Amino acid sequence: MGTPHNSAQPGDFAKTVLMPGDPLRAKFIAETFLEDAKLVTSVRNVLGYTGTYKGKKISVMASGMGMPSIGIYSYELFTQYGVETIIRIGSAGSYSADLDVYDVVLAESAYSESNYAKVQCGCTDDVLYPTKEVNDRILETAGKLGIECKVARIHSSDVFYQEADRGSFERYPKEHNAKCVEMESFALFNNAKVLGKKAACLLTISDSMVTHEETTAEERQNSFTKMMELALEAAE
Repeated sequence: MGTPHNSAQPGDFAKTVLMPGDPLRAKFIAETFLEDAKLVTSVRNVLGYTGTYKGKKISVMASGMGMPSIGIYSYELFTQYGVETIIRIGSAGSYSADLDVYDVVLAESAYSESNYAKVQCGCTDDVLYPTKEVNDRILETAGKLGIECKVARIHSSDVFYQEADRGSFERYPKEHNAKCVEMESFALFNNAKVLGKKAACLLTISDSMVTHEETTAEERQNSFTKMMELALEAAE
């Protein structure tokens, strides 16, 4: 078995998959937090691992960048590998003075102008939602761990480099109440909804359009440990 994008075999993935965008972040999580971590797929260098965390079987696999990429990987995990829950663990840019660099954010919804859901299943909604059960578990776990987890609507965009006259920094917070921006969750939430699966999105603010603070690629890869630990502890 396998797919054009995933060489894992049946049973290689746990029921819960943590999904960062960066393959090296997946590698870091597997090597840092998982016991007996096994590389189960490396097609196109999109790395996927399965191991145990405090006795729980957990997988971590990169999604790549953007909705088409996470759309492919999450759909295959849900339909071909028996995965029940995907928790995206990614980075985001802050639109708001309320969200500072390194803050952990849980998406309560994702606004997008993307056509992903319309093309994939005919859904014309521009706001999609995570699984409440998973979000509630993450928030309960954050409380137990003493990790501040801010809840917000996020902007899930197809475009990273937007022309300056589009005014996204001012427009999306005002018109759509979006507090930060990333590029994957809308597609993940759509796939989970269509397939009757579960999904959530935890983010760490990597840069701020308000204060202009930024983190390095290495910091994003290795230093977002609060978010990683929260997702691992909340995973079933």
